[in-house]
Amino acid sequence: MTASLGEFGDMMVSMLPKNLAFTVFVPSPESFRRVLKLQRPNDSATNGNGADDDATYAVVSRVLGFSAVPRRLRAADVAPPRHRQQMVAVAPVLESVSGLRISAWRRDVDGALVVNGVPSECVDIVKERDIIVHVMAGVLMDAEFERSFSSEFDN
Repeated sequence: MTASLGEFGDMMVSMLPKNLAFTVFVPSPESFRRVLKLQRPNDSATNGNGADDDATYAVVSRVLGFSAVPRRLRAADVAPPRHRQQMVAVAPVLESVSGLRISAWRRDVDGALVVNGVPSECVDIVKERDIIVHVMAGVLMDAEFERSFSSEFDN
């Protein structure tokens, strides 16, 4: 299964240093739209408002902080279920570059991951030499940042 990182996912990966190992749990293009309310990186360029560009960059870089782990982690590095009845196996708890605690599970033997409750859409995309990307069907973030995108604040 292959998945596109989309413009925002590519933007996230481009923010990482190229000479260090990272794993990034990138939200799918749909997750950027649905959860973070981001449409296209170039929308603000068409209306001439540089502040929109700055806000988009700030959101994407903040999500990167929650989603990037300073080490390589392939789906195969997460233990598979030990028994057929066991649904998940827990990997060691990781810490993102912003300090968010990240727990990854192998959902099943096909290699799909669940990270902090968010299922993967595609795993093990290799970018550069030392960057592993997993496309997620949601966004990893802390509770405070999540509240800022809650629908109760939408008018």
